[in-house]
Amino acid sequence: MDKLRAMETFIAVVECGSFTGAAARLEMSAVMVGKYIALIERQLNTRLLERNTRRQSLTDAGRVYFDEAKRVLEQVSIAESSVERLRVAPAGTLRISAPTSFGACVIAPLTATFLQAWPDVRVELDLTNRMVDLVDEGIDLAIRIGEIRNNDLVAKYLAPYRMTICAAPGYLARHGTPTTPADLADHLCLSHTVWTARNEWKLPGAEEGVRWKRDAVLRCND
Repeated sequence: MDKLRAMETFIAVVECGSFTGAAARLEMSAVMVGKYIALIERQLNTRLLERNTRRQSLTDAGRVYFDEAKRVLEQVSIAESSVERLRVAPAGTLRISAPTSFGACVIAPLTATFLQAWPDVRVELDLTNRMVDLVDEGIDLAIRIGEIRNNDLVAKYLAPYRMTICAAPGYLARHGTPTTPADLADHLCLSHTVWTARNEWKLPGAEEGVRWKRDAVLRCND
C-alpha cells in the first residue's frame, strides 16, 4: 500500500473522528480505511488509536505520529507545488553547449530573447567545438551540427545547415578562381582543427572528399 496514502488516511480519521467520516472525505470504503490504519500500526508495531463503539482517541504514539504525518504531507505538498511552478514557469540554471561560430552567431542572440521570456532562468552558454559529455560535465542541452555518434542521447532535428566555400577577392585575383571541385586541389585551403582529415573537404553529393596537394596554410578551431 502507498505509505503517503496511509498517512493521509490516518490524518483524516483523526480529524473526522471516525472511519466513516474519513472514508467519505477520501472517497473510499470504511473497510479500506481500516486496512490503511492496520498497515501503519503493523509497520510501527504499536497502536495509534483506541476505539470502541462510541468513540475513538489517540494514544501517545498516535499523537506523535499525527503531528509528524501532517508535517510530512505538508512538505510533500510544497514539493509538488514547487515542481508545478517550474513546469508552468521555468526557473534555475540552464547549461547549453554549442559550436563556437554557430553559438556566437545564432544561439547567443536567441538566448537574449529566451531570457526576456523566462526571467527566472539563468543560462550558462559553453561555446566549444569538442563533443562534450552531457552527464559528466553537467550539460543540460548540447547543440551540434552533423550526425549523432552517441545512440544513448535523445536528439531532435532543429534546422538544415550548410557550409559555404568562399575566398577573399584579393586571393582570387592572385591565384585565380576555381571553376570545379577538382580545381581546389591546387589552391591554398584552410583546415579546421576538429577535422581528422586535415587535407580534405567533404562536399555534398561527392563520393570522395576533395583533397588538396599542399598542407593547409592555416588550421583554426573556429
